[in-house]
Amino acid sequence: MSTDHASMRLIDEYARGDAAMAADTVWALEAHLETCALCRSRLAASVATEAPGIAALVDTVRAGLEPQLDAAVRAPSRRYRPRWVSAWTTPVMVPWLAMTVTVTLLALLLAAAGAPAVSGAASPALLIAPVLPLCAVAAAWSRSLDPAHELTASTPRAGLPLLLRRTISVLAVVLPALLVEGWLTGAMTAAQWLLPSLAFTSTALALGSVVGVTRAAAGLVVAWGAVIAAPAWGTGRVPVILRPDQLPVWGALLVLGTGAVIARRRAYSAL
Repeated sequence: MSTDHASMRLIDEYARGDAAMAADTVWALEAHLETCALCRSRLAASVATEAPGIAALVDTVRAGLEPQLDAAVRAPSRRYRPRWVSAWTTPVMVPWLAMTVTVTLLALLLAAAGAPAVSGAASPALLIAPVLPLCAVAAAWSRSLDPAHELTASTPRAGLPLLLRRTISVLAVVLPALLVEGWLTGAMTAAQWLLPSLAFTSTALALGSVVGVTRAAAGLVVAWGAVIAAPAWGTGRVPVILRPDQLPVWGALLVLGTGAVIARRRAYSAL
């Protein structure tokens, strides 16, 4: 592909359905066709010459559907959300984000009710804050929770760009709620949970390229609860891993997770 348009050779191969085309080349071409009217017209002309069977099939389907479409009554528009909202979120994320914020509020109520007196210096909010965003990240790209997952996953823009959009939308809701909670209770500082939270998110995305984002996020939450949160709640002490001197460890984990996501960026289109 050139900087402006796809070559005719590439368009002809795509029109023929050439199985030898690399997956990333197909993705790039389809993404380009979305925004380039000239290349779409070239593709239409190429289909007529390179794949006449497909052109005939399309004409047959069009001839059968046109009378039905002309007679159909157009349903009124029911768009309640701006277009950009649909590009960054999915309807299934709304209840998950609400649940995540609710958990944050419950932790705030526990802290305000004097729960640290029971659990010692280990605030409930501090114990759940590092992995709290993962609850909503798990739903950001879930096959079982999103009824439109197959349709979304088959679009040219699917893959890592869409996953990152949804992850950012999750963090934009959850992180401010945690910041407000820490400010109101004074039981935790942003340095104690913000970097671990970002490190867990990047690690979940990195592992998601191998086992799926939902499985990776759920596994990290379970591991954190069993290995760190539950023992800390029982002893009433802040976990060693959440102490300020451990921030370089979380920073290194964030860098490694981000590097793994970048290195395996092409794997997300096949999830």
